[in-house]
Amino acid sequence: MRYADRLGLVLALPLIAGFALPFAGLRPNRIAAPVAEWLPHIFGWPAAAGVALVAVAALARSPLRLPLAALAVAGWLALLGLGASRLAEDAPAYARVSPGAGFWLGLVALVLLLADALARRKPAPVARLALLAATVAVLALVLRLWPDVSVLQEYAARRASFWAEAQRHVALALGSFAAAVVAGVPLGIAIQRTPRLHLPVMNVLTAIQTVPSIALFGLLILPLGWVAANVPGARAAGIGGIGMAPALVALFLYALLPIVTNTVAGLRAVPPSVSEAARGMGLAPRQRLLRVDMPLALPVILTGARIVLVQNIGLATIGALIGAGGFGTFVFQGLGQTAPDLILLGALPTVALAFAAQVIFDALIDLLPGRRP
Repeated sequence: MRYADRLGLVLALPLIAGFALPFAGLRPNRIAAPVAEWLPHIFGWPAAAGVALVAVAALARSPLRLPLAALAVAGWLALLGLGASRLAEDAPAYARVSPGAGFWLGLVALVLLLADALARRKPAPVARLALLAATVAVLALVLRLWPDVSVLQEYAARRASFWAEAQRHVALALGSFAAAVVAGVPLGIAIQRTPRLHLPVMNVLTAIQTVPSIALFGLLILPLGWVAANVPGARAAGIGGIGMAPALVALFLYALLPIVTNTVAGLRAVPPSVSEAARGMGLAPRQRLLRVDMPLALPVILTGARIVLVQNIGLATIGALIGAGGFGTFVFQGLGQTAPDLILLGALPTVALAFAAQVIFDALIDLLPGRRP
């Protein structure tokens, strides 16, 4: 335990598996079974030993863990691109090089190690935002080494549609999120001020959360289809039984409970002495709400908003089943074609968006007055 802490020892297991299992797979086409390729076979034993040495050094408890872990993650990603280029040199024209189990296990171990090293440093909110921007820049550079990796080949074949679906995905997630905040915060304020509303409203919102996402998306097709057929101007406004309208409504309904719950919890956490002092200063109820209660409850409300945004980014993927588009389009196309790389083309950007939203909201919450010394 002198040279490696418990997390380092635990992460050593998947990292060892990352070197022991196939690093990549070479397939004659996009749906064929891959031929396993190990790291030493691709780059030779000396290069593999050098990579292992950097990874093991990152496991050690030292002030250099953060830069070593960052270097190991970037190097691990770059190795896949370089390895794919080597394997593709003598392969047929339709061959694909995809990440193997060893690559994924090693990447997970190194990313967890990097996250732990960052958490130990406890960076300030602005530093976290800067690190996020730096991470995006480094990933953009690393991905330039990935032209022969199968996921990037799927992207190259669908570049225009990828960005169109990305815009639809962001519109679904942010649109439903904004609507939930606009409706949920006043509803939470009303519940906090009128306790008899708490039980019926919360029961309805909780019942909505119990409905499976696919079922809720499907249940909205019939009523919205009726609205589109019978309400003048509804179809011209984009309302229909399929498409973005039912997806937006479903995501909005799912987002209400966390927003309302956190608004009520934040307002109830305001110390009574503070409210009494504001009342003694002659502030009217509306002034107390806007100047005292809401600023004090804002961190809790933003925590609920963070949960909602991350949740909606993930759930927006399901909207592709009813024609709403988004990254789920590639996920379900990949499932239908038994093409794992196409699934990754939809899944990886979704995970990246959710992670970025989490980091940004955490930083914003910590930037609020009184949150940090």
